[in-house]
Amino acid sequence: MRRVRAAFAPRGELASLGESTGFVSTSSSVEPTSSRPAVVAYGEGMNLGRVGLWAYQLDLVPSSLAQETAAEIDELGYGALWIPEMIGRESFVSSTLLLAASKKMVVATGIASIYARDALCANSAWNTVSEAFPDRFLLGLGVSHEVMVAGLRGHDYSKPYSAMKSYLDGMDNGLFTAAPPSAPPQKVLAALGPKMLELAAERTQGAHPYFIPVEHTAFAREVMGARGWLCPEQAVVLETDPAKAREIARGHMSMYLTLPNYTNNLKRFGFTDADIADGGSDRLVDAIVAWGDEGAIADRVKAHHDAGADHVCIQVLPSDGTSIPMETWQRLAPALLS
Repeated sequence: MRRVRAAFAPRGELASLGESTGFVSTSSSVEPTSSRPAVVAYGEGMNLGRVGLWAYQLDLVPSSLAQETAAEIDELGYGALWIPEMIGRESFVSSTLLLAASKKMVVATGIASIYARDALCANSAWNTVSEAFPDRFLLGLGVSHEVMVAGLRGHDYSKPYSAMKSYLDGMDNGLFTAAPPSAPPQKVLAALGPKMLELAAERTQGAHPYFIPVEHTAFAREVMGARGWLCPEQAVVLETDPAKAREIARGHMSMYLTLPNYTNNLKRFGFTDADIADGGSDRLVDAIVAWGDEGAIADRVKAHHDAGADHVCIQVLPSDGTSIPMETWQRLAPALLS
């Protein structure tokens, strides 16, 4: 079987494999490239809509219930469902389960760590899921955090930006022997600082910033320019009592305020060590977590759109921290999706 044998050809023969075997590769050369992806205007082909959901809670329930919940979210009309990858479900498998249970919405990884699998494996998984669900799987890639990468996985985290560039090269040149996707597969990068934002616009379809104030969205759009999808996450609490809302918000923020990637980014926008200490100042809490009634949440989402976001994924924070907030998703849908 020539196709199978060719997959294990010596490196010197790899450059001609695309033409002779039909392998899928995003580059005509096996040498690393920095070629830009084909420009896809936001809303053409894959359509995330203006608002989606970021939902870690689906990892905490059996897969069958997660699938039932995904189907309900799809029926509500949210354009995308974003899911994490930390120490819970494997992101490509979880995405496949949720896509199979729904009909229209995009499922996006927020984010799949580049240290969880090598670039060839990621490329194969990306193409596999994208082929099965055309224009419905968005791969969000990120460098995660040192405590997860070095501390938990035992990998070197000394140069995350360089690691991401090399990883994208590996994916660009990754051979894939199976049936190709019928629509171009899409990916975005988790990006906070200017270098990663520039890389996101240059090498992928855009950026997925997380744990950021609205000011970051304006900053990101300025750095990226008109090119590139900008899809920030926005945590929300549907609660009008300030003390209750901020208590829930601080419970969510406590872990993130220990991570240098996030705290260093917050300092770019005028927040200080005093703001970050002791669970976060009211000023910081209110900038990171939108709280209030449906109108207040909608106003914050609009602020992101006005600042240059194409898509905003809201992360509803339930009062107990873990339950699936279906009632809140339902209450917010008319205000956010009309």
